[in-house]
Amino acid sequence: MKKLIFALLLATSNLAAQSTKIPVPTIDGAWWPIASTPDLGQYNSDGQEPVDFGIWQAQDGTWQLWSCIRKSNFPGSSYTTRFLYGWEGNTLTDTNWEPRGIKWVADTTLGETAGGMQAPYVIKEDLYYYLFYGDWKRICLAKSTDGKNFTRVLGGNGQPDLFTEHPYGNFANNTARDPMVVKRGNTYYCYYTSHLGNPVNDGWAFCRTSLNLKEWSESVMVSHTPPHLTNSPRYSDECPQVVYLPEHDLYYLFVTQLYGKFSHTTVYASPNPMYFGIDDDSRVVCTLPIAAPEVIFHEGQYYLAALNNELNGVRMVKLKWE
Repeated sequence: MKKLIFALLLATSNLAAQSTKIPVPTIDGAWWPIASTPDLGQYNSDGQEPVDFGIWQAQDGTWQLWSCIRKSNFPGSSYTTRFLYGWEGNTLTDTNWEPRGIKWVADTTLGETAGGMQAPYVIKEDLYYYLFYGDWKRICLAKSTDGKNFTRVLGGNGQPDLFTEHPYGNFANNTARDPMVVKRGNTYYCYYTSHLGNPVNDGWAFCRTSLNLKEWSESVMVSHTPPHLTNSPRYSDECPQVVYLPEHDLYYLFVTQLYGKFSHTTVYASPNPMYFGIDDDSRVVCTLPIAAPEVIFHEGQYYLAALNNELNGVRMVKLKWE
């Protein structure tokens, strides 16, 4: 009888262990190209690169891709020559989406940094599409009814900024960037990248919450990842991307440590959307040889988009959880 009870307890324990296994995001099949380095005409340069991007479905059913183009000859400050360029596809599985030209540039009359446009992210809620983007120092907001033509949402100061991370010393570059927003219940979670004051080159992933997209909480540090290879720790938690798997009640955080030939992204899983690991790898589920990922869930299928390792375009692949 004791042996039977022990066997039943062991079986129950094994079932419980299996039920708590954490699914791992896995690339499923071959990549296909969706965007390449665009022809910028007078702004062309030999070193220009499409980097951080956002993908969403517009009101007419087409898919929009806007990417930050860097290292071009676009006019800006002495250190910024960035703007957002767009492509359009009819389906997510289309290859080589159609270039649609320059979509978004800084408006310096509204406090934005010339040539400072970075990392767009779009969500749709009710009748509006909301575009979150970086202006080199701040996280800003615009909105649209068709998902193609956006207008800045101005706050009480007459500018489109939502918040920035606390600046340190005289350093004012990239104070807050790479926004990504999810909504759970009635709360918006905005994840983004910034730095701590000591040391000044140490990058972290942060999150702020809001109930109305206007007032935002103080920042919370949600991850701190070691740098990959010899890359600066300043870039160790870039391009945060959060995915919620309701069937497992888990949040997954993708953060990039390195772009290019040795692209590297770390993936965390946590039941807490405000904490994934501060110098703690216990929640790391895998690493992927990609940079600046975006996860799209459409018609029951997960897709993963990321930069080409040559930094000359954007590619896509199916994603599964194993």
